[in-house]
Amino acid sequence: MKIFKDFKIIILLCLTLGLAPFFPEPHIWGKIKWIAGGAKGMQLIDWFDVLLHGFPFVLLIIAIVLKISKK
Repeated sequence: MKIFKDFKIIILLCLTLGLAPFFPEPHIWGKIKWIAGGAKGMQLIDWFDVLLHGFPFVLLIIAIVLKISKK
């Protein structure tokens, strides 16, 4: 697939959608800490938020694995 070959777009997605909003901390980082703490009080919208902000990083991991496996 073409998307997995274009690292520029994937990196751009990680830096924008993946980390936004940036202050006081990246949103995905706050959600990961919340999940690591037991995910108490998380609602469906919070899980969707993790999926939305985490998707670019999943794309990046897949692209890296495909790049390494082709060598």
